[in-house]
Amino acid sequence: MATPQNEAAWLDGKAQKLRVAKADFPKPAADEIVIKNHAIAINPVDWKIQDYAMFIQEWPMVLGTDVAGEVVEVGADVRRFNKGDRVFGHAISLKSQKPENGAFQWYTSVPAVSAAIIPESISYKDATVLPLAIDTAAHGLYAKREDGYLGLPFPSLNPTSSGKTIFVWGGSSSVGAVAIQLATASGAKVVTTASARNHDFVKKLGAAAAIDYNSSSVVEDVVQAIRSVGGDFVGIYDAISESEGSFKHVLPIAEKLGGANVAVVLGAPENAPANVKFGSVFGIQPELNRPIWEEYITIALEQGKFKAVPEALVVGKGLESVQTGLDKNKAGVSAKKVVIEL
Repeated sequence: MATPQNEAAWLDGKAQKLRVAKADFPKPAADEIVIKNHAIAINPVDWKIQDYAMFIQEWPMVLGTDVAGEVVEVGADVRRFNKGDRVFGHAISLKSQKPENGAFQWYTSVPAVSAAIIPESISYKDATVLPLAIDTAAHGLYAKREDGYLGLPFPSLNPTSSGKTIFVWGGSSSVGAVAIQLATASGAKVVTTASARNHDFVKKLGAAAAIDYNSSSVVEDVVQAIRSVGGDFVGIYDAISESEGSFKHVLPIAEKLGGANVAVVLGAPENAPANVKFGSVFGIQPELNRPIWEEYITIALEQGKFKAVPEALVVGKGLESVQTGLDKNKAGVSAKKVVIEL
């Protein structure tokens, strides 16, 4: 049987537009699967790399982290997947620096440890909103407290109260929405921020309280909500992690609560208070990822205990539309995730 032809949306360098051209068909490593992509999602890191050339060591490169599609090849050591399975997974070209591991192409090689079966009730476009968000949320929530993270127990299909409470800044973002769901499934109470129009959205995901981040009293409102919810306050997940967007509020909140661990998805701010400890999130942590992907996520989706959110916002079809997706994500979306169908 002839090897399928592959194409990718290549990034040739800083501030370059994506170029659609041929790409090698991926050969899976022993612990990888090759996915024929039916849908891919866009994340802020994608356009930030395009604008600023972060992380990339060699050009050209294939970006993208979120894929959903059909398994066409299985690595020698992989036992959980077979050809023909409907799956979604986290593509890791940013770590591997290998184009075949990027999402923005027809075929992508993905680590089996960061992939799962898609329930029949969920479409490819809806499943593809989740992968990077799952792994990013998981690192901040489950890594050790002594390293600046929140140290929650792993999620359960039938959680019991852990007695713990966390605060999520940016609950309607892709990572924030997943963090709320995972933390709730870990038995924690969650206080979060979102715009007023998204309060119902985050509460349906499990948040015990939602605060409008546009409020002039947002710091005091969050502190009061955390105290009202009660429980053992274990820290903050900052799903935005920008100087003006969140740090100017998150740091005073942490101080007023007597200090806290703060998991951040970008670098920690300078001149932080002495009683605030930061855990910098990197969403490729196999030992943290494995229990969630292998034991929780598919069944939780099937049972409706975990939801594929935010809503997929399809902005085009085909690799030629990926640049449109980057531009749309950069312009800003609310409680939605930009998706391209292939």
